[in-house]
Amino acid sequence: MQRHLTYLAPLAFAASFALPAFAQETPSEAPQDETAAEAETNTESGAGTTGDATIDTVVATVNGTEITLGHMMVARARLPEQYQQLPAEVLFTGILDQLIQQTALAEQFTGELPPRVKLSLDNETRSLTAGEVIEGVMNAEISDADLQAAYDEQYASVEPSDEYNASHILVESEEEAKAIKKELDEGADFAAVAREKSTGPSGPGGGSLGWFGPGSMVPSFEEAVMDMEVGAISAPVETQFGWHVIKLNETRKSEAPALDEVRDELEMQVRQTRVQSHIEELTEAADVDKEAASTIDPSILTNIEMLE
Repeated sequence: MQRHLTYLAPLAFAASFALPAFAQETPSEAPQDETAAEAETNTESGAGTTGDATIDTVVATVNGTEITLGHMMVARARLPEQYQQLPAEVLFTGILDQLIQQTALAEQFTGELPPRVKLSLDNETRSLTAGEVIEGVMNAEISDADLQAAYDEQYASVEPSDEYNASHILVESEEEAKAIKKELDEGADFAAVAREKSTGPSGPGGGSLGWFGPGSMVPSFEEAVMDMEVGAISAPVETQFGWHVIKLNETRKSEAPALDEVRDELEMQVRQTRVQSHIEELTEAADVDKEAASTIDPSILTNIEMLE
């Protein structure tokens, strides 16, 4: 099987042929900045300037086959993130060498492309073309009415819920918790005791847990808080984390966020919904016949030998 899997490798190999040269100088090891003298020299000589270059600008030829700036840009965009962090001059040289090598290699190929290559090119063309359609839908203008409709759908029917602001002191045993409760009932400052005795991460902050809503805390803790009056201190409450003495500081009703606060989130939801709807509409309208697929054993997809 390993031998047959290698039949899918040439395209991937060709796409990264020159990458080992890049890897000799990782982003952390690469020079970060030019010296002032180097920068001045480059400016005076015109190095690093784009001039009138376009994606059609020819940067090299290999036996008469042109390699353009556009080819290089596309190659860079498809590099793994760690390579894209390399200095521009390293990437430029490496990508150009990569494309030259690929072109020289491609010219050595004679005969008809094998099925695995033709099919890969078909899939690549299909994927990239479909991506252009999706991008067009994603980038279509979103009106204020669209945003308002999305906001109303998500938030208009949401009922306000109770939110709680509480503090707690966490200890290991019930005896410790009872002693702390007695100390607090006698007038000790809750925050000071929490800083001194709480084993929880909130201890240094006086035990403050901030605001939280239903479902945010473990059930026994949440139930105790919901039954308390503002300003009250609970009897010891046991959870899987230990024993808690809780003080309820405040309560409030949750409110839906203002539209502007969730504008970016709503815009993305609208765009994604549009794309999904567009895909479904096009697919439903298309003349699709999958009858032949129903007669095929799905396991045949692993039969790589058929691509020879």
